Order: sequence, then C-alpha cells, then structure tokens
Amino acid sequence: MKLVVKWLLSASALLFVAYVYSGVEVRSFPSALLAAAVIGLLNMVVRPVLVVLTLPVTMLTLGLFLFVINALMFWAAAEVLQGFDVRGFGAALLGSLLYSLASVVIDSALERLLPKK
Repeated sequence: MKLVVKWLLSASALLFVAYVYSGVEVRSFPSALLAAAVIGLLNMVVRPVLVVLTLPVTMLTLGLFLFVINALMFWAAAEVLQGFDVRGFGAALLGSLLYSLASVVIDSALERLLPKK
C-alpha cells in the first residue's frame, strides 16, 4: 500500500516539477507515472553502480558529484520515455534537485502518516 501511495505521490511531484520549471515537460499523468517508475528503477539499479565507479570524483568534490549522478538518472529516464522531456543537462540538474526535494517531503510525510509496524 505504501509503495503505491509513494509512486502516485512521486508522479504528482514530477508533474509539480514540470509545472514549476519549464525545462522539464510531462505531457500527462500516465506519463508521469511511467517516468516516476523508470526514475525509481534507474535509481535502484544503475545509480549504485555509477556511485561506486565515480567514488574518487565524489570524494574529491566532497559529495557534490552525487548531484550530477542524480541529474544523469533524471535525464536518462527522459531519453528512454516519450511524454517526459528534459531540455539539456542543466534542466536535468535543476529538475532532479526539485524532484529530490519533493521526494524528501513525500518520504517524511509518509513516515508520519503510515509508520512501520
């Protein structure tokens, strides 16, 4: 139940990012649902590999390179999907930051509303 609610809220957050920032475009709610699922899948499968491979750069930049990795995951999802567009790397960086902030708020709210038993 919690996973489905998080997925729906993440898709809504993606629509919010597209509404607030013109560099990200989501054509419909079903496109947002699919994009949220693909972003989650990329973050689960590809992101850990990239984090390990870029560990020296991440340490050298004191963790700031993780923002670049997040932007790459956001941009990769847009490249794979129709109905979800990101206009360049700068737009991916800002869009992923906004999406990450919304995800933090969603996770925090879900922890309070649906605590683990």
